Amino acid sequence: MSLKPTRAGRRFTIAPSSNPRIWRRKFASTSGSTGALPLSGVRVLELGQLIAGPFAGQLLAHYGAEVIKIEPPKTGDPLRVWRELDVDGTSPWWRSIGRNKKSVTVDMRKQEGQDLVRKLALKSDVIIENFKPGTLEKWSLGPASLHPHNPSLIFTRVSGYGQTGPWASRPGYASVCEAESGFRYINGFPNENGTLDGPPVRPNMSLGDSVAGLHAAFGTVLALLQRGKCGKGQTVDVSIMESMLNLMEGIIPEYDRKGKIRGPSGSSLTGIVPTNAYPCLPSPSAPSSPTYIIIGANGDSIYARLMHAMGRSDLLGTDFQHNHHRVARQAEIEKAISDWTSRRSVEEVEAALKEAGVPTGRVNNVKEIVENEQVRERGFVEEVWVDGRRSRSKAGDKEEEPWIHEDGVEMKVTASADAESGWYVKMPKVVPVLEGSDARTRWAGPQLGEHNEEVLVGELGLSWEELECLRNDGVVGAESP
Repeated sequence: MSLKPTRAGRRFTIAPSSNPRIWRRKFASTSGSTGALPLSGVRVLELGQLIAGPFAGQLLAHYGAEVIKIEPPKTGDPLRVWRELDVDGTSPWWRSIGRNKKSVTVDMRKQEGQDLVRKLALKSDVIIENFKPGTLEKWSLGPASLHPHNPSLIFTRVSGYGQTGPWASRPGYASVCEAESGFRYINGFPNENGTLDGPPVRPNMSLGDSVAGLHAAFGTVLALLQRGKCGKGQTVDVSIMESMLNLMEGIIPEYDRKGKIRGPSGSSLTGIVPTNAYPCLPSPSAPSSPTYIIIGANGDSIYARLMHAMGRSDLLGTDFQHNHHRVARQAEIEKAISDWTSRRSVEEVEAALKEAGVPTGRVNNVKEIVENEQVRERGFVEEVWVDGRRSRSKAGDKEEEPWIHEDGVEMKVTASADAESGWYVKMPKVVPVLEGSDARTRWAGPQLGEHNEEVLVGELGLSWEELECLRNDGVVGAESP
């Protein structure tokens, strides 16, 4: 039986029982691929939705953590249907951010659902959540309720403004927090006064959410290290606004010591010359589309090489020797570079500056990134199999065949003509690359509720009758086919 996908985590086998679907938990050997990962053996209960919390969960799962994602029955995480949808009506983005996770559907608004999550929390190492502060406390699932029963539990909490302070109760939207952190103010083009000329420019992504997710994953790992020393869990308090402010380099000390309020600078960088986007001749294949190249020549020797390559030795000498000299002559330097690049194709500029040893790169779109030789050689874009129609075997189904994955996960699946139906989806590899760790995407974002039985029966020990009652009451959803 040829199988494309791989899945990782703990090993399960069918236990002797009148019901062949009963799972018996058996830990995988540490010599397996997940055993070599730094977070192997760490269980994370992900309660968040959309981007910030789930992105943190994705990072932790990639490096070996068992991430159990709790989703609302029927609908699941809203991101499942955001932006572009695949042939099965699910967002390819979900397949990426949900990778290596286990999906369990529980209605946390109901008491029975809260009880299930509580039981899972007591068997977990980390809870990641990005609800509005106070929500978990309302459900008696906050640190004060759970730490007495699981003192080593780590709470990683992502919100707009943190768990304390006068703004704590405000809803946390990345776009708003990006503005309030000062990030949006410095993005755009300046007018003659150095302030924004028109509305600020935003990156075409939810940057604040992803940055907060990075901080949440980093904080979780720090808390795990600390727990290894003292044995106790703690709260990791991540604010989207503060996470963005953490990226803002020296704007606060510059304001404090010099009274400087940094404003927007277009595609250049305040106080560093030259580093900018410069126009080139349009590409023959797209004559109506502008083509730009980035040149970073702010190092003194690099700047000199740039001027020699351009044939502009008149812009060398003591008046241009160091960065603070060039800042004073920025307009003159930038015009000279733009005049030079705008008469050449991006290929000509790139070739000339690479020969001169000047850092440069064209502004790529996603198609060019996927086809880039460096990206391909490093294996940064992964092709991950999405098994759209396979489901776990059920009592009374067709003849069962074992599905043994290369990473040691053992399951039962239904053998049928549709067993191989599915498709590949490209997604970015998670970084950093750790020497000696085979960190990779082991499976794409799962079907909604795909791991209900594995977790609720195999881990919590619910009987099939109890599970069926919870399904009938709408507390637990049925797995997607």
